[in-house]
Amino acid sequence: MRITILQGAFLPVPALRGGAIEKAWEALGRSFSEKGHSVTHVSRLCDGLPNEEKIGSVTHLRVKGSNAVSNPFILKCLELPYVLRAKRVLPESDILITHAFWAPIFLHAEKFGKLYVHVGRYPKGQMKLYRKASRFQVPSESIAKAVKQEIPDREQFVSVLPYPLGWNVPEREPMEGRPRRILYAGRLHPEKGVKELLDAFEGIPESKREGWTLRIIGPWKENQGGGGEGYLAKLKETQRKLGPCAEICEPVFTPSQLTAEYRKARIFAYPSLAEKGETFGLAVLEAMSCGCVPFVSSLECFREFIETPSTGFAFDHKAGNCQDALQRGLVQTLASESKHETVSVEARKIAKSFELEKVSTRYLEDFARLLI
Repeated sequence: MRITILQGAFLPVPALRGGAIEKAWEALGRSFSEKGHSVTHVSRLCDGLPNEEKIGSVTHLRVKGSNAVSNPFILKCLELPYVLRAKRVLPESDILITHAFWAPIFLHAEKFGKLYVHVGRYPKGQMKLYRKASRFQVPSESIAKAVKQEIPDREQFVSVLPYPLGWNVPEREPMEGRPRRILYAGRLHPEKGVKELLDAFEGIPESKREGWTLRIIGPWKENQGGGGEGYLAKLKETQRKLGPCAEICEPVFTPSQLTAEYRKARIFAYPSLAEKGETFGLAVLEAMSCGCVPFVSSLECFREFIETPSTGFAFDHKAGNCQDALQRGLVQTLASESKHETVSVEARKIAKSFELEKVSTRYLEDFARLLI
């Protein structure tokens, strides 16, 4: 098959600035090409990357994009010229995968391939505009429900396929060899519940968190999807009160850096409050693959691979007082230390089914069904 992947306007591939969607499709594109398919990957031109290059067997084409902004209307306006520029370099293909907002409107399936729309964000009414789409691919059942509500007459076009891990599940490292560390790795943004996590950790009596540390890693700049300098300042204010038992670090993006962080933590905390923003939770799955015990909010997407208490812990973010619920959940997770080893083993088993080889095969089977 001839497969083209068209990313959005705001992040490059390779995923030098992070981005779950960019990381996932970079890995999938590589896997498709290793299985004998012709793959072209189109993404943003920035960070000194060339207009065109080969990485392995994948052809990468890059066109001028933009830095992301917080205003969603302006964001859409910035992406339109990027899509039009990309249209000029897109090759003829059998399958065109894209999550760019304007692409399913301005690109033609007859020339560029069956339009395979990746819905990597909670839909906001745009699905009904995509009449040319041959498939609406979503990473979780919770997003499938939302998409089907927008296009009830096209439910049969919706396909649920997850993001893959960026690596094979590594060898297991026992808990006893790890520091008693709680790790958060992801965007430092209000919707991710990072401030609430810090406040909850501070509110736990020292006798109940003695020996534990909290490490927070992630991009805070607005053009990287973070909450900006003001939000970072609020986080650091709480971190200073906690002293050496809490730290806020600059982001890491490469697989080797991320796995090193995961393997030095016992608990991975991801208290996202993004009811209409979280679609899958790839960071949680990555941490599980490295043996971390996940502690998450009760968002639907996490329930698809975390079953409390066998494969992780959760708190009810919809409780009357979310902060109190988070703190109680964190205390319970720390108090269950004797069970962490067992939970870690079960979490790794779940993560194993999301390895790249298995997931990419499922995508190729879905592509083949469209071409029959």
